[in-house]
Amino acid sequence: MNAFSRRGACPALSAPMQTGDGLLVRLNPVAGGLSSKSLIRLGESALRHGNGIMEVTARGSLQLRGLTPASARLLAVEVDALGIAVRTGVPVEHGPLAGIDPEEIADPRPLAGRIREAIEDAGVTQRVGPKVSVVVDGGGRLGMDAVTADIRLVAVRIDAGTQWQVAVAGDSQTATLLVMVEEDAARDIAVAILRMVAEKGREAHARDLTERQLRSLTSWHSFAPPSVLPDISPTWGEIGSFAGGSPSAPLAIGESGDEGAISPQVGEMPSGGKEGRTEGGAVERLPVPARFPIGIFDLTAGTALGIGLPFGSMPAQKLIGLTQHALTLGVTEIRLAPGRALLFLGLSPTACHSLQRAATTLGFVTDATDPRTKIAACPGAPACASGRIATRDIAETIAAENRDILDSSFTLHISGCAKGCAHPGAAALTLVGGENGAGLVVDGTAKALPTGYRPGYDAARGVGGIAAAIRKARLRCETTAACLTRLGAAGVTELYRQE
Repeated sequence: MNAFSRRGACPALSAPMQTGDGLLVRLNPVAGGLSSKSLIRLGESALRHGNGIMEVTARGSLQLRGLTPASARLLAVEVDALGIAVRTGVPVEHGPLAGIDPEEIADPRPLAGRIREAIEDAGVTQRVGPKVSVVVDGGGRLGMDAVTADIRLVAVRIDAGTQWQVAVAGDSQTATLLVMVEEDAARDIAVAILRMVAEKGREAHARDLTERQLRSLTSWHSFAPPSVLPDISPTWGEIGSFAGGSPSAPLAIGESGDEGAISPQVGEMPSGGKEGRTEGGAVERLPVPARFPIGIFDLTAGTALGIGLPFGSMPAQKLIGLTQHALTLGVTEIRLAPGRALLFLGLSPTACHSLQRAATTLGFVTDATDPRTKIAACPGAPACASGRIATRDIAETIAAENRDILDSSFTLHISGCAKGCAHPGAAALTLVGGENGAGLVVDGTAKALPTGYRPGYDAARGVGGIAAAIRKARLRCETTAACLTRLGAAGVTELYRQE
C-alpha cells in the first residue's frame, strides 16, 4: 500500500493521503506561523493544484485538499520555494501563543525543541507510528487542554519555580498523570516513554503501555541521558538502578505543587477513564473550562485576533481575501491554532475590529459563542466522493435554528460516511451518511451502528425535533448533555425518527 492510499498515516507534504475528494496534504510550519504573503501564496496554490478548499484542523494544522499525484508534487515545489520549513518526525506541539502570552506559566518552546532533538538522538522517530505525538503546554489562555497526545507535559507554578507534570494517553482530563519533575527530567521521561512505545511496534501508542511500565516511570526521579537508556522497555527494577532519589508525586489537574501532592501507592496509578479518578478513588480531576482561540487577546507586546473557520474549512479565495485585508492593516504573523482557527498578530485594537468585521462578512467565525463551534462536520457530499449526505448544509441549518441547545457540554458530529474524519471520538449525537440516509448514533462514533434513520435532506429537521424536546424537558441550569442523558438513547432516537 503506497503513501497515496494509506489511511491512518499523517498526510505530510511528502506523503499525501488519499481521501474521497483526492489527495490531502497537511502542513505544520516549524516556526508555528506564517507571513501574510505566504498564506496568500498557499491559497493560490490550493486553487491552482487542488479543489480550492483550505482547512485548519482541530490540532492546528493547515490542510489542502483535492490534489492529484502530479499536482501534489508541484505544490511541494511551491511550498519549498516559499521557504516554509515544515515539521517532520514525531509531532511535538505547543500552544499557539507560546512565548507571547503574558499569562502562560512557562514558555514551552525551549523544552519542545530539546525534546525534538532528544527524539532524533535516541533514534526512535522511524520506530513509532505517525500518530504518536507529544504536547508541551506552558499554560496561559490558549493551552492544549483539548488536544489528545501520547505524552503530555504541562507547566505547573510552584514556590521554587516551575515544574512539569507528565501524563500519558489523553487530553487534559483523560490522560494518566504520572509525575511532576524538572525540565531535564521531563525531556528524558518523554523519550523513555517513546522508547517503550517503539518496542511495542509502529501501531502502538502510550495507551498500550502496561501498568508496570507506567509505575516504573513514577519511580524514576533522576533520569539518565536518553543515549544510555535501554532499548528494551525497562522494568521497574531496571529503572530503579538509574534513580538517584525518591519519586516525585503526581498531581491532579487543578492542584498546584504547594497544595500537598498525593503520592500514589503501588497499584493506585491514576486512571485514564472518563471519571478521572485514581483506581483507589483518591483523586478526582476537576473540569477544565474550554478556551476558544476566537476573539481579541492581549499579548506581552500588542494584540492578537483569533478567527475561526466554520467546521474548520473555507474556500481558498475567501481566506486569501481576509489575509489580503489583514496585510493592509499591518499584521505581522498568522499562527495556526488548535480549535480550527487562525491568530492574526501585530494588529492594533482598531485594526483588530476592522479585520473582525471583514471576517464576519466573509462567513468566518468571529464569536466564541458561535453555535458552529459545537459542530464537527467533514466536507461531505458533494465535495467528497465518500460522502452520502450534505454535511455542511445540514450543519449550517442546525446551527442557525438551534443555537440555544448548542452549549459547551455538547458536541454534534455530522459525518458524510462511517469513517468519521472530522471527529474520530465519541460525540453526544452523531449523524452519519449511509445507504439508508442519515443515521443517528447517540453517545458514540460514526463507526457505530445507527439506531435510527431519516432521509439526508431531512436530517436537520430530525435534530430539530430533539432540540424541541430538550427545550421542553431541560431543568433550570441543566446542560444539553445532561438533558440528553435523562431523555435516554431510545427516547432521543424516537424523537429523531418522528415525522
